[in-house]
Amino acid sequence: MQKKTDFYIDGEWVAPAVPNEFDVINPATEEACAVISLGSQADVDRAVAAAGRAFETYSKTSVEERKALIEKLLDIMLARNEDMAQAVSAEMGAPINLARGAQAGSGPFHVEGFLNALSEYHFEEDFNGEGEHIVHEPIGVCGLITPWNWPVNQIALKVVPALAVGCTCVLKPSEIAPLSAMVFAEMVDEAGFPKGVFNLVNGEGAVVGEAMSRHPDIDMMSFTGSTRAGAAVSRAAAESVKRVTLELGGKSPNIVFEDADLDMAIKQGVFGCMGNTGQSCNAPTRMLVQRSVYDDAVALAGEYAGKVEVGDPQSEGRHIGPLVSEAQFEKVQGLINKAMDEGARVVAGGPGRPDGLNRGYFVRPTVFADVTNDMTIAREEVFGPVLAMIPFDSEEEAIAIANDTPYGLAAYVQTQDQAKARRVAKSLRAGMVQINGAQRPAGSPFGGYKQSGNGREGGRWGLEDFLEVKAISGY
Repeated sequence: MQKKTDFYIDGEWVAPAVPNEFDVINPATEEACAVISLGSQADVDRAVAAAGRAFETYSKTSVEERKALIEKLLDIMLARNEDMAQAVSAEMGAPINLARGAQAGSGPFHVEGFLNALSEYHFEEDFNGEGEHIVHEPIGVCGLITPWNWPVNQIALKVVPALAVGCTCVLKPSEIAPLSAMVFAEMVDEAGFPKGVFNLVNGEGAVVGEAMSRHPDIDMMSFTGSTRAGAAVSRAAAESVKRVTLELGGKSPNIVFEDADLDMAIKQGVFGCMGNTGQSCNAPTRMLVQRSVYDDAVALAGEYAGKVEVGDPQSEGRHIGPLVSEAQFEKVQGLINKAMDEGARVVAGGPGRPDGLNRGYFVRPTVFADVTNDMTIAREEVFGPVLAMIPFDSEEEAIAIANDTPYGLAAYVQTQDQAKARRVAKSLRAGMVQINGAQRPAGSPFGGYKQSGNGREGGRWGLEDFLEVKAISGY
């Protein structure tokens, strides 16, 4: 079992102020795979002080200097992909092929997007020919809190743009899945970033996250996680009126019109919902299907859900792994049972573990039909491999159902009528819309409307989240 009890502060691995060991549980075995430390206010103070000192000089470095450091970091990330994949697979149960590919690979993917944006971004510009000069400056010391479901993805989307524009930072990863962040800290150290520019403190949200959010010397908080926790960060940060960006939950609609390639649309929808064991904030978890093809769609969804295999994360092949924790397992089981109690029809899966698995937080890939949008299964974010299917009659009704949610992260549209696809996409209250399975390129803005958060991550939008704007008249 790994022992990872130190924090990375001011360019060194240091012991916590107060010993407080915590077991990291492998969700496939329900056994500890590592021991870390949970930090305290004193650890946060030490990390923030280091970041503050480093900001005085790092904020004045040139774009070329920062770009060279990030390019070195990218090379190291690519070289150590297997180390990162093994960490992710152990801490949150991602199947090893997914861990090597999309999970670990998301880091370099986003770094390349930021490097492209950094090459094109103008940190200074004249405005309107009237002697007004606009300067985009790093905001300062940034507190970054990342989740367990796509750990490398979110670390890259926060740390890299902060460092790219000249900010310094303190990172608190999820205590459930901290190992990937510690591997990342090793990479930052190897890349040669100056001491104090990047700091890592493990800990609980209610302790370390709260201390960071309230800290008077942190200029900005960037948080990814649940809407409930995001609201807590905002409340704590309000005392010092610091900037807060949030990437929160979702209950994303996937609208399938009668003229869509039905087999392809349902296949993509089911696998998209089930991927990463359903633990993606932008997963297409509400499938809205036009009534004329609804019965056929339900049958296809049940068929494709039955093809989703569940298995050991260390096994090669295409399958999904366990949920991340016992608490998440119990939450998902409760929502499955509640959906049945409220009258949703089970098409595939249901409560309990898959056959042959009596250990680990594995769940059955589940599809519910005849869901109405007022049911709990259509309102709450499940964060498990559970799909809710809802019929609709008209384009207007589909848009109304899709927008009838407190969230607004992502949405999906399936139709062969491009004019209709564009019309519907513009009507959806969501930060990201994908038409007919189109993929999002590196540097595309990631974020949502309403209770899905504020701010955008990725590309130039991600850089701008970490910048202040200064207007100098008479320049």
